[in-house]
Amino acid sequence: MGQGCQERHIGTIIKTVKVERLHGWQVSIAQASDIQQRLAAQVLRSTETLTPRFIAGVDISIQKEQGAAAGAVVVLQYPELRLVETKVAQEKLDFPYIPGLLSFRESPIILAACEKLSTAPDLILVDGQGIAHPRRMGLASHLGLFLDTPTIGCAKSLLCGSHEEPGEEPGSYAEVADKGETIGVALRTKLRTKPVYVSIGHKVDLQSAIRWVLECCRGYRLPEPTRLAHLAAGGNLKQKEKASMPETGFPTRLFR
Repeated sequence: MGQGCQERHIGTIIKTVKVERLHGWQVSIAQASDIQQRLAAQVLRSTETLTPRFIAGVDISIQKEQGAAAGAVVVLQYPELRLVETKVAQEKLDFPYIPGLLSFRESPIILAACEKLSTAPDLILVDGQGIAHPRRMGLASHLGLFLDTPTIGCAKSLLCGSHEEPGEEPGSYAEVADKGETIGVALRTKLRTKPVYVSIGHKVDLQSAIRWVLECCRGYRLPEPTRLAHLAAGGNLKQKEKASMPETGFPTRLFR
């Protein structure tokens, strides 16, 4: 995918959404694995200064009959988590479904949606893995490098590693370990629901990733950015979702 650029103006400030050209997408399975191992060394696992005004969520919806997918990005204004922009791209799936290599299947579609944005996010939550991946290069890390933006992986299922059961209270978590390394956490975001799997994507540390996922929860299992992106990708983001948010959830002041 070529480099794209959109600009937004805030007073005299101009922020841009850029897609870097790190590699091509027409690669073999062996080449994809090699690219992941090379890029994993470039992932930054620390947070510098992160005071987001806009937080995005991304997700895709597979259209099996057409052999295509819809990739969606939603941008919410923080701390209100008010939806300010939604973009969707539809493309044919060129890369086969291979666990551990899903970023080569899904990234091009998500990046195509991101290129349409006029509001540049300061932080992106991804429905997928970050470094909680056999080669420490899941979708969230891959997108973070291409967009040069802090990203967090917030997946609904575990790809690799193991963990103890987290406590029942929302905010409880258990570390996910793989080969002696902590690669993420199983985080309880809602009482009596399964945990989500949070991991570093890029330019964020694990404790900050946990904090921001909790900051973005509003009474659902999934944080609002990825929950709304899921709805948008499936064509189900209705006007009532755009206009109102549940009042229940985590008071943001608890995590500052």
